[in-house]
Amino acid sequence: MKKLGTFKKMVLLCLCLCMLLPLAGCGEAKMAQRQVFAMDTIMTLTAYGRNAERGLTAAQGVIQSMNDMLDPDIETSTTYAINHANGSNVSVSGQVANMLSTAQTVFKQSGGALDLTIYPVIQKWGFDSGRYYVPTDEELWEDLVRRGFDKMVLTSFPSSGSYAVSFPAGTAISFGAVAKGCAADNAISAMRNVGVKSGIVSLGGNVQTLGLKPDGSFWNVAVQDPNNTASYVGVLSVGQTAVVTSGTYQRFFIQNGKTYHHLINPESGRPINNTLKSVTIVTEDGTLADCLSTAMFVLGQSKALNYWRQYGGFDMVLVNTDNEVICTKGLIEKFTLTNNSYTLRYVE
Repeated sequence: MKKLGTFKKMVLLCLCLCMLLPLAGCGEAKMAQRQVFAMDTIMTLTAYGRNAERGLTAAQGVIQSMNDMLDPDIETSTTYAINHANGSNVSVSGQVANMLSTAQTVFKQSGGALDLTIYPVIQKWGFDSGRYYVPTDEELWEDLVRRGFDKMVLTSFPSSGSYAVSFPAGTAISFGAVAKGCAADNAISAMRNVGVKSGIVSLGGNVQTLGLKPDGSFWNVAVQDPNNTASYVGVLSVGQTAVVTSGTYQRFFIQNGKTYHHLINPESGRPINNTLKSVTIVTEDGTLADCLSTAMFVLGQSKALNYWRQYGGFDMVLVNTDNEVICTKGLIEKFTLTNNSYTLRYVE
């Protein structure tokens, strides 16, 4: 989808390997591993057991299919069709309908903190292409007035199992805040469907697990240190679930000594400025986890915790500018702080 330089690809590869903390000691089950570049990310797919290779092939096929379906620059993609529909209905798959429906729910519940229709703003900043630019308020306003996620109409046709979506003319979307979560969901399902019972996929900051390790123990997933990306603040010990992180360190550029990151405030069109450095969501639904990681970051620490208290269904790890790690109560026995530069606090 977006284009990355070699250096950024190497950084993302390191992240993938870091996020898959010690998989050694997983027993004698046969392990197969594969790396794939799709959705602007180097992805690491791991499966165990006699069906491992078949599982990786199935997962890779799903990911590549979704990449081709969602890339806004591919003229045959669903995203391209939506962005050039000029207000007309566009037929979409169940996968796309699920992403749109999940994102719309989070959009409404968060007061617009997650908005897939700020894609023109993302383009203006150059986060999609790597041709970075700091736009003026007037330039941003030209794109902000094109937002229209609140006016999306998603229609289901139960008799045929098909879906259609429409947006106001001039609206353009990107699935960047939800695509990898959905791809991880579907990659895990593809593995399961061919008989894999133990596996893990790491799609950049998105990690999703299948079952437990072959020896029956939990998976160890690192939460990266926003201040030192070669290290991590702690480790989550989890079963079958998704772990998705959004942070200011993942994509940014520096101009005239000022840092601009890719997490955009949908109201101002500028990088969000609050006390958070990263947000990690833990929930079984990878698509939802991806949406929430962005929305909770945009909301900021206090509002994110209020959202969790009101809606539930997930846990999270917040890392803030005071070098504090805040975990929701569901992670009390699952998160271990490993970095003495940080303090840990649990909230209810």
